Amino acid sequence: MAYELPDLPYAKDALAPHISEETLNFHYGKHHNAYVVNLNKLLDGDSSKPLEQVMKETAGDASKAGIFNNAAQIWNHTFYWNSMSPNGGGAPTGAIAAKIEEDFGSFEKFAEEFKTAGATQFGSGWAWLVLDGGKLKVTKTPNAECPLTAGATPILTMDVWEHAYYIDFQNRRPDYMATFLANLINWNFANANLANA
Repeated sequence: MAYELPDLPYAKDALAPHISEETLNFHYGKHHNAYVVNLNKLLDGDSSKPLEQVMKETAGDASKAGIFNNAAQIWNHTFYWNSMSPNGGGAPTGAIAAKIEEDFGSFEKFAEEFKTAGATQFGSGWAWLVLDGGKLKVTKTPNAECPLTAGATPILTMDVWEHAYYIDFQNRRPDYMATFLANLINWNFANANLANA
């Protein structure tokens, strides 16, 4: 059995007007799908291991960089789609709200750190909210890197590769990040990840 492109958790036009169907057609339909196709080629269609295991076994091994990059990008993108919701954005609710208040001091402080992580990630990469050592932290990773392979538990992510926002925002990464927080971030997903950590 080969790895398959996971279904989106919503319709391709469901994030509009913030992220367009055109962006989803390219980002999900072309980029995300290409990682699945490439990983299946690299592993000869052997999908016997979960993606997380493939990522952990190949992280930091230059001879297996192609396998890691494609496996991690499948995982990262699937996590990213779920980090957004058509009815998302705004202040958090539930356990994640209390934990953000406890570990950052306020939602505004978290939002500032999260946007700074995304803005200062040079080139391609990701901004993350993770649970590490029992505390929520904001971190960033380049390219296909994922905090999962460093022992942290991802709670939310924001893709800051240009293909995530260029059709809708051109070179205005700060506007995309502000829109992500105000209108898209999926606090229900964050609460579920926190509860399962």
